[in-house]
Amino acid sequence: MILFVFEGDEREPNFYRTLEKLYFPKNNNNIICSFGNNIYELYNEMMELEGDGDIISVMKERLSRKGDTTLEKFKSSDFSEIYLFFDYDFQNTQLTLDQINERMKQMLELFSEETDCGKLYVNYPMLESIRYVKELPDDDYYKYEVDRQECTDFKRLSGKFSCFDNLDFLIFKKEEKPSHERYMRIRENWEILRTMNVSKANYLISGENAMPKNKADVGQMAVFEAQITKYVLPKNSVSVLNSFPIFIYEYLK
Repeated sequence: MILFVFEGDEREPNFYRTLEKLYFPKNNNNIICSFGNNIYELYNEMMELEGDGDIISVMKERLSRKGDTTLEKFKSSDFSEIYLFFDYDFQNTQLTLDQINERMKQMLELFSEETDCGKLYVNYPMLESIRYVKELPDDDYYKYEVDRQECTDFKRLSGKFSCFDNLDFLIFKKEEKPSHERYMRIRENWEILRTMNVSKANYLISGENAMPKNKADVGQMAVFEAQITKYVLPKNSVSVLNSFPIFIYEYLK
């Protein structure tokens, strides 16, 4: 059984349901839930446990306060893999940039293995990076970056920048039974985005905008460190990157 923990309550679960149709075995028993806040709030809750808790206990407590019983009967050992998806939130004004980076680093160190505490995937600067394209494929994608001020309005900015008016090019509507043509078109779009985002992750780390030789070459910590040293600190910007296509690349055997 696999657990997916998402930052948001709506868009991320919609993404998951589409990926489930495209890539996961039918009749799987995966569990999904939403934290409902950013990675830095998760950091605070993990720190309050002083090393005595895990993501399951945090999520159980958080969901129970909302009357959500999704995880009520489960314990950590029930899950063979755990994946978390959160945003970098470069524009967070409640923390200094040093605090943002130190806490993200600690979260990536803690959530580094899906079969242990869980594996964290990070969107830069946020989920809407998935549509920050002029076309598919977009040969210039590896160049795209946004500064910290732009990140405060990135949702609108990504919509204005994108060649797509909405996310219908990537997401099946709830309860939708897509035609074969639509199914294949959405799958093709995800395959293109997988190549673009994995190649860009490799570019950030190695300087080569191409698919890496090994999956380990584009690990989440290496991507984060490249963002910090090449964009965040010297340029006060972040390179646009989405983690869902990278997850697909790493998940598929």
